[in-house]
Amino acid sequence: MTHIYLDFNASTPIAPEVAEAMEPLVKDYYGNPSAAHWAGSPVKDILQQARIQVAELIGSSANEVIFTSGGSEANNLALKGYFFKHRHRGNHIITSTIEHPAIISPCRFLEKMGAEVTYLGVDEFGRVSPGDIEAAITDETILISLMHSNNEVGTLQPVKETGEIAAKHGIAFHTDASQSVGKVPVDVKESGVDMLTIAGHKLYAPKGIGALYIKSGIELEPLIHGAGHEFGLRAGTENTLLAAGLGKACETAEKILPDSRAKELIDYFWKELKDTFGEKVVLNGHPEERLPNTLSVNFVNRTGQEVLDAMPEVAASTGSACHAGSVELSPVLKEMNVPEHIGMGAVRFSTGRTTTKEEIDMVMNKLKNTLS
Repeated sequence: MTHIYLDFNASTPIAPEVAEAMEPLVKDYYGNPSAAHWAGSPVKDILQQARIQVAELIGSSANEVIFTSGGSEANNLALKGYFFKHRHRGNHIITSTIEHPAIISPCRFLEKMGAEVTYLGVDEFGRVSPGDIEAAITDETILISLMHSNNEVGTLQPVKETGEIAAKHGIAFHTDASQSVGKVPVDVKESGVDMLTIAGHKLYAPKGIGALYIKSGIELEPLIHGAGHEFGLRAGTENTLLAAGLGKACETAEKILPDSRAKELIDYFWKELKDTFGEKVVLNGHPEERLPNTLSVNFVNRTGQEVLDAMPEVAASTGSACHAGSVELSPVLKEMNVPEHIGMGAVRFSTGRTTTKEEIDMVMNKLKNTLS
């Protein structure tokens, strides 16, 4: 059985060059980066180099990059840290209904702490309207958080326009770019964001490492108190091993972006699906403003799990869940008003650097056999 991995949005393998960059920290460099002696100094240098590599990918300064345990922690630090530091100025946060749970759940928690949160809906493509964002602003608004791209359907959000709106009103703007960094060019200055989340395992670095870009001058309340690690914002001895991996992954991504190959492969896959199944397959998400590696489709009058169960050698994700004979659409598809008989057949295919046209052809053959 030939296994085919088309779930790169869920997680990526550790790239060979990333593993190589981490190896010295497993074998030779064991000192504490905060220690001012021969064992700590080289580890401190490696940590700083990693910080520079992350910063160069997103167009920031190294001292604006905070290492975290992943995207979820970075999102929590951005939302909770900003709210607790600035709630004397206002208590209103604006976000969208299709954010990752790592945004929605902290917002729900902050509502218990006195926050007022506006959850904006999306259009049929899963895209938030900048006009709706501006209309939702009140005198109490202190923060806007809008994902850079949707992890499920791949739609790119109007981040630059939102950044302009936030700046005009003097409101801080955070974007969860976990799915975007490494797939499309991301520049914090061009997009006008004040905070930006990175998740390592989405761009060929290990799980358990991420970063939060915090624009110089933005003040947050730390979530973890202790010694003054990470510019006083995240206490605890830094995980230099994983940080080095993230740094190398960012360096590699900077060299290969933009990557036209990913879009060509997805365009080919979508054309093959349409030519084969016609109206029995429906695209989710924006047809153009989307991640180049992501293809979310509905197999009409099928369930996504049924499709994937028929080809167990293919790793992909569904956009609906079956419970006792009924189908529950994902929150994202619900918000996009996808009809149940269409959305129940949702499958997300997401390609990566190692995906080949031959693998896409193999999947197409399996789908033909499954759905014919």
